[in-house]
Amino acid sequence: MTRQIREQLIDRIDAGVLAVGAFLPSERELANDLKVARNVVRGAYEQLISAGKLRSEGRKGRTVKSGGSKKKSSAKRTTKSTKSRKK
Repeated sequence: MTRQIREQLIDRIDAGVLAVGAFLPSERELANDLKVARNVVRGAYEQLISAGKLRSEGRKGRTVKSGGSKKKSSAKRTTKSTKSRKK
């Protein structure tokens, strides 16, 4: 079940449904919504933090750290470096 939750969250992050900086539901809230044990949600969140997809904001909760495809990210970096070269 942890794997399924993790993969669904990754899909939503990569599709842009969960934007960078967006707060995710608390462990308790998501566990209640999905009718699973809280430690299942905690495991999925911790795996996503380790993978660099989420950031823990302490007692505030967890936020999306990175999203979208790698192509979008590299395009942004190219644009920034191009602007730097023009100066």
